Amino acid sequence: MKLCLMLNVIDPKSGGVMIMGDRGSGKSTTVRSLVDFLPEIKVVTGDPFNSDPEDPESMGMEVREKVVAGENVPVTMVDLPLGATEDRVCGTIDIEKALTEGVKAFEPGLLAKVNRGILYVDEVNLLDDHLVDVLLGSAASGWNTVEREAISISHPARFILIGSGNPEEGELRLQLLDQFVMHAQVGTVRDAELRVKIVEERARFDQNPKEFRDSYGAEQEKLQQQISSARSSLSSIQIDHDLRENLTVDDIATVIPNCLRHWLRKDPLESIDSGLVVREKFYEGRHFEGQGAINDKARADVDKSTIHMVDPGVTDHPD
Repeated sequence: MKLCLMLNVIDPKSGGVMIMGDRGSGKSTTVRSLVDFLPEIKVVTGDPFNSDPEDPESMGMEVREKVVAGENVPVTMVDLPLGATEDRVCGTIDIEKALTEGVKAFEPGLLAKVNRGILYVDEVNLLDDHLVDVLLGSAASGWNTVEREAISISHPARFILIGSGNPEEGELRLQLLDQFVMHAQVGTVRDAELRVKIVEERARFDQNPKEFRDSYGAEQEKLQQQISSARSSLSSIQIDHDLRENLTVDDIATVIPNCLRHWLRKDPLESIDSGLVVREKFYEGRHFEGQGAINDKARADVDKSTIHMVDPGVTDHPD
């Protein structure tokens, strides 16, 4: 989970993160803590859409026509409530100006506020269909277009989409499965020493929040510098072409089950399938391995992939 989140804040084009796990496993706490160590971003002064003054292509028309100044502000994180209306998300007419000044003006919504920031949807599997369509449209195009009562406006809406949910409360909608490129499965911490440490850290925070934050200040500053360095060197990284030519059948067999594992669940209360069925079918019929060796290899690969997918100290659901 931490690795997925870090990759997305370094490169917002990574495609978002979907975090599934038990209630109380720290999903929301981890996501909301991201803004504490993210580097500040430069925005157009007075712009409600947080436009980048050095990127005219990502500015709205009104901002682009002005001579703008820049300032540094913290990265914005927006929690999208499940009961939010479409007008609150997309924006609507400014009623106050309409009544007091008699003019039609646009009141920006949450998508304007979260531009170049992080949009977090807790219990995303319970989100209404009409809000899902709005998020998918803006996340895919990077722009939000609003048509309201003779007002037509488009503004940039580029954000990192992070969702979390509990599998027991419902299945994730199919149209959202393709939107989240990365997936992390989180389980309840069962290690006794680690659970005690979590309680002690929480008690220390309740007693003196400022002292608790200061104790981790050096680590957060170091992590912030690492993120800034990774962002600055991102454009210079090139993938060796030989990596594409050296793909093996085993590499493909590792990727396919992870892509199809959501489709293997028939019951929302059933734990997410490990992909063993897909692996066995993938290797089935191949002549260079016996069926017994195939099954043993598939199960070994499943165990290996599970280690990388679950955080240290976290175990799967009990049988």
